[in-house]
Amino acid sequence: MGHREDLLEGAKRCLLEKGFARTTARDIVKESGTNLASIGYHYGSKDALLAQAYVSLVDGMSFEWGDRLEGAPGSLERFREVWSNVVASLREPGSMWRLSGEIMAMGDQLPEVRDQLSLAQREGGRGLVSLLMGVPEEEVSDETADTLGSFYMIVMSGLIMQWTFDPKTAPDAEQLTEGLRQVLEGVRKAE
Repeated sequence: MGHREDLLEGAKRCLLEKGFARTTARDIVKESGTNLASIGYHYGSKDALLAQAYVSLVDGMSFEWGDRLEGAPGSLERFREVWSNVVASLREPGSMWRLSGEIMAMGDQLPEVRDQLSLAQREGGRGLVSLLMGVPEEEVSDETADTLGSFYMIVMSGLIMQWTFDPKTAPDAEQLTEGLRQVLEGVRKAE
């Protein structure tokens, strides 16, 4: 590996251990075995490197349980199963989702990072559509990623923020599913 890859791997480890705000350029250099000048040369800034490391961590996440979902694609059961697994991962120490909450909260302070991460939002939505609707990601159209995917990303973001803020009162998958069921019931009554 070269300095660029070493920096990225070191930054990922730092993010998971310390989070975005507490990670310094010196931490990354120490973790990666490189030098301070390498950060600027390869990534432009520490924040840009950390943003790239975060995107790489998210891209590398796999939902091992995704192929074992029993609920029919698009069903309330599938919805409950997916969010149950997400909630379980939120409970884990050093959860990637908690890191996401920190980065979301810092968005206005880091416009260059926000811009870079906003590009990844569509792909996150595409992945959630794939998981919840049972279709391969490559078959999820941009329009669906921008509508249904955006809806799922908002649910995800809200869930992350609630779990970050107060895990004791944050909703679980059963409550989310019941909320969705009530929305659907209201829509049916209105028709």
